[in-house]
Amino acid sequence: MRKLIGTKPLLICGAGVLFFDEAGRVLMLQRSDNHCWCFPGGTMDLGEQLEQTARREALEETGLTVQEMTLFGVFSGKGMHYVYPHGDEVYVVDAIFTCNRYEGTVQLNDESINYAFFEIDRLPDEISPPVRPIVQEVVKRFGKSQEQESVH
Repeated sequence: MRKLIGTKPLLICGAGVLFFDEAGRVLMLQRSDNHCWCFPGGTMDLGEQLEQTARREALEETGLTVQEMTLFGVFSGKGMHYVYPHGDEVYVVDAIFTCNRYEGTVQLNDESINYAFFEIDRLPDEISPPVRPIVQEVVKRFGKSQEQESVH
């Protein structure tokens, strides 16, 4: 497709996974292309279901096998616009799943240079642009300040 349209904007569909450990921390990966942090995920293959995309991308990028996942939300719109460092421009429609049950140990592929499990209220500042709307929703739903507000 890129051979036909070059770097012009494409609408792409993808899926990702929010992996939570026993302490409620969320897994983030530091990308090798822009050095920003993101959640495991990627673009759908032709004929693939969103759930399959999420599981495949999670395994490829982290070495973790999803045992059970739940839809967190679908993200789209201007906040999901991104221009990759090499110039390709995309508007992403991203289905994000949560996962508390998984197997394996984290093993990164070449798309990432680092990983960490972060407390929700201590996420890194350097977030990859199309991940920012997802991070905002994660903090809104799971952050400690949200828990305190719901108690009052």
